[in-house]
This record gives sequence, structure tokens and C-alpha cells, in this order.
Amino acid sequence: MTYKETLDYLYSMLPMFHRIGPAAYKNNLDNSKALDTLLGHPHKAFPSVHIAGTNGKGSVSNMLAATLQTAGYRTGLFTSPHLKDFRERIRVNGKMISKAYVTAFVTKYKKQFKDIQPSFFEWTTALAFDYFRHKKVDIAVIETGLGGRLDSTNIIHPLISVITNIGWDHTHLLGNTLTKIAKEKAGIIKLKTPVVIGEFSAVTSKIFKAVAKNKKADLVFADRKYHPKKLENNAASLLVEVKNHETSTREKYKLSLTGNYQIKNAATVIATVNQLRQSGYAITEKQLRRALNNVQNLTGFSGRWQVLGNKPEIIADTAHNIDGIKYVIRQIKSMKFHHLHVVLGMVSDKDVSAVLASFPKKATYYFCQAAIPRAMDANLLRIKAVKYGLRGEVFSSVRLALNAAKQNAATNDLIFVGGSTFTVAEIV
Repeated sequence: MTYKETLDYLYSMLPMFHRIGPAAYKNNLDNSKALDTLLGHPHKAFPSVHIAGTNGKGSVSNMLAATLQTAGYRTGLFTSPHLKDFRERIRVNGKMISKAYVTAFVTKYKKQFKDIQPSFFEWTTALAFDYFRHKKVDIAVIETGLGGRLDSTNIIHPLISVITNIGWDHTHLLGNTLTKIAKEKAGIIKLKTPVVIGEFSAVTSKIFKAVAKNKKADLVFADRKYHPKKLENNAASLLVEVKNHETSTREKYKLSLTGNYQIKNAATVIATVNQLRQSGYAITEKQLRRALNNVQNLTGFSGRWQVLGNKPEIIADTAHNIDGIKYVIRQIKSMKFHHLHVVLGMVSDKDVSAVLASFPKKATYYFCQAAIPRAMDANLLRIKAVKYGLRGEVFSSVRLALNAAKQNAATNDLIFVGGSTFTVAEIV
């Protein structure tokens, strides 16, 4: 098969959450364990850092991978979903897995796939672990796909477990309270394995403390140890000062990821790097600074507060749940512009009410739908949005919606594109 034929086969044969939603979700690790056995347990060939969380896990994963490779370690990075190319999910030192490797892997194990019947994500996880073993990585940064306890990646025993935060997302699968969601995320905490929690919460901290105590795992709340503060922000960089509460020392970092929500993600990364140092990894402050200032160049990361144009300024961000959207909208409101234009597309398998209620009413909306089965019909999205005072026209594609926004916007206006990862994927 060609690479295109390989992907077409996988998309058509394997259930994919990225495209169809909850129908692809598996509530056990049976398939992941079967694939792992089939491949000879590749995840045991390299140490890893395991990252979960409602928001920020992609950013933290990429910042951490950038730091490790800057420090000289051959670093594997597994993230999801992809924006443009499936191969974005699996990288070594920022370079995507080759088309040839993907095709050869599928060709070799096609029959076993039929027997095991894995989901798309289960298969992708197995491929990532196999590839990292093949490339002899020094360490791999592994991002969970959804949840933690039952996520396909949760067969690993990492050096460090990281949980960025707990918020409202995938409640139909993970639970309808923050406590239940926290329990699912806490499923990645392993026996005698340090765990870093990005954000302290009175509600969820009890869960993490109890699980960590039961697992005899050292627990660190990043925002209790490190206090980050924004100093300057522009289109190219975000200058942050981080105070260590234990030593009262202050360090400045220039982040190439400029969304204000990256401030707290940076604290999580710093806390994780400190844990890696205690595990014997040689990472200097100079290397950490260089990495945080070059994340996109080092790992290929995109779609987070990404500037796509000027006059008018065009910004895209993949935030798609209430906690992520609030940070984005807060940053939009802090900017100087004449009028706001919002290109908005969302998915159909989530309750979007709270998200829509958060968007500013004083804006022109361009409702659209991404070219995936999960996308909410743009007409339905408009109907829902009108209930919250959001008004605009409907467009049959993201590209047409963006083109209309560009035509209508003045040079001192702002165009924001978002609502889902898939909306952003079609224009970055």
C-alpha cells in the first residue's frame, strides 16, 4: 500500500475518536495489552514521562520534549490529535515518523489488527512505542489521549507522571463531577513514581493526595512551589518571571508560545524538569530557557494562540472546553482592536452551552463546520449561539468562513478562529 492507501484503510477500518467521537472509546486496556504483547513490549525499551490533564497537556508535552532534546537527549514525543498530517503525532527530536515506517508497520500487522480490532488510537499508541524503540530514544514524552486510567498509553511505567489540571471536558465518558474526572486522570499515577500536578484545587487535591499516598508516590503541586508572573507579551514572545517559593529565587523565561495560559504550563514544565534532574537528567537553566523560547521550531507544535496574519490580526487557538475558552477570551479582551470577528466551529458530541455563553456578544460570528463526521452542523451551531446573543452567518466550510471574515474586517480589527481543534486544523 501507499501511505495514502494505508491511512485510508486505517480511517475506514478502525474506529477513530478524532473523527466519530465516543463510539471509538474503549473502556478497558485489553486491546492495548494485546498489541503490546504482539510487538514484544516496546514501551519497556525506553524511559518516559506520562502527561495527562484537561487542558495544557499538549503544550506541556511539547515544552518538555523541546527541553529534553535541547539538553542533548534523543527524545520521542507522542501527542494527539494531529492538525494536518497524521505523522505529527509521533516525532523524534521534532522530526515526524516516516511515511515508509507507517506503511510497513500496517502492512506487517494488518492481519493481527483484524483479530484484535483495536481503535485508531490504540493502534497509533502501539506504533509510537514500536517506533521509539526502533529509533532507540533516550526518553519519550507520552501524552494521554483521553482521561488516564483507561487511556491506551497507560500501560507504561514512567519516570514521572504529570497531570496538568482538572476541568470540564468529556464528562459523558470521564464523569460529571470534577472529583470523578480527577479519579480518572489520577489513574496514571504509578507505584513509587513521582507525580507533578500543575494546578492545586481544593476539590481535586484530596484525590491526588490519596492516590499518591496509596502508590507511595512523591507528590508536587507545581503552582504551590513555583509562582509565575507575566512581565511582557507580544506576538513573538511571552516574558515570564517564575519565583521559587522554597528558595525565594526568581528566574525569567521568554516563551515562544504566547497564549497567556502558557504561564501556568511553564510552571508545570519547570517542576517536571526539576524532578527529571533529581532522576539524573542533566538539564541546565540555559538549556531550559533556550527550549522554552523555541518550542515550535524544535517540535513542530502549532495551533496554540497562533498568529496567522496581520492587518487585520488573525489568531487561531485550539481551546475547545470551558476552561480553555475562558483563558482565550480573557486574552482577546485584553487586546487593542476595533471590532472582533469570530470564525467558530464546534463538535456535536459535547454540550457547548457554557462555551457559547462565554463568547463576547459584541462581535461578528462566522459559523462553520470542519470536514469531519464529529463536526456540529453549522446551522445548528448558529441556532444554539443565537440563544446567547451571538449573531452571524453560516458557511459551509472553515475556509469560506475565514475568507468572509477577512473581506469584512478592517485593518485594525481582530479575527479569531477556534471552537475546536478541527476548525483550527483546516486553516493553520
